[in-house]
Amino acid sequence: MEKTIQELVDAMNAKIAEGQLVEAGDMYFAENIKTVEYDGTVTEGKQAVMKKLTDFIDSIDQVKKIQLLRATSNNNASFSEYILDFDMQDGSSIYLHEIIRSLWENGKVIEEHYFKG
Repeated sequence: MEKTIQELVDAMNAKIAEGQLVEAGDMYFAENIKTVEYDGTVTEGKQAVMKKLTDFIDSIDQVKKIQLLRATSNNNASFSEYILDFDMQDGSSIYLHEIIRSLWENGKVIEEHYFKG
């Protein structure tokens, strides 16, 4: 039986909340994924998106918090709201209230757009 978008969103968010961001991307991102950052920077293709994600994860010294506040879906779109709090290896800190809008096709994310909450 095919999973609903909400079931897929819930499963992906469970991995993210456990700190398994790379694993979630590897499992749920389509080969043709496109991401759009807050500043409009676009990254296209799973290989490029996964490299960017892996590089970011590798730069984290300590994960202080990954908290899913809420998530919903409608048709082929999902929205997840997170609080992310990291200490970075360069001594800086990152605290984000982030909303992620994902578009889904055939059980995979084909586009993610990140917004500051």
